[in-house]
Amino acid sequence: MSFFDRIPTGRDTPIKTSEHHAISGEALKPVYREGYATLVVGMGCFWGVERLFWPVSGVLVTAAGYAGGKTPNPSYEEVCTGQTEHAEVVLIIYDPAEVNLTLLLTIFWENHDPTQLNRQGNDIGSQYRSALYTTNDEQLEAARHSADLFQQQLDKAGRGQITTEIKPLDTFYYAEAYHQQYLHKNPGGYCGLKGTGVSCPLV
Repeated sequence: MSFFDRIPTGRDTPIKTSEHHAISGEALKPVYREGYATLVVGMGCFWGVERLFWPVSGVLVTAAGYAGGKTPNPSYEEVCTGQTEHAEVVLIIYDPAEVNLTLLLTIFWENHDPTQLNRQGNDIGSQYRSALYTTNDEQLEAARHSADLFQQQLDKAGRGQITTEIKPLDTFYYAEAYHQQYLHKNPGGYCGLKGTGVSCPLV
């Protein structure tokens, strides 16, 4: 029996990850600064997704991880089987007083193809699905509204229907240390991110 034939059960102990963000030096895990908010996004391979949000003023921490599944503390290899039902995602810790949620949602919609179901380009599987996991009612309402607005623009461009999973965050699991800020550590590393070319007029 190969690894991919086994049904992953996860573990009680979290996967070991980095202690600090490789760029900002901030602690990768809570407790974060008072007043900061959390949003989790899935846009395909988390390496390139995380890089998108590093330069955004008001973003304190980004982290690669897994969410939306059923297996506790999954490993990367387990998520890649598709059986844990997790998506590769990026945790964004941001200051709402400095960066508007609308800007984060605009970056989300414009930098991947949310009409592709369970894939982004050549990356195929449920772990690469488009997803927005929110942490309060305001975020959830804003995420759904932004999807409606972007769908209108996609319709005008003759593109397909948004498949993005939008729901409250259950649990975010940090990915292994080598995945954290991967493209900062490996500037020539793989990034398959590609948007639709359709603008998202939220701001």
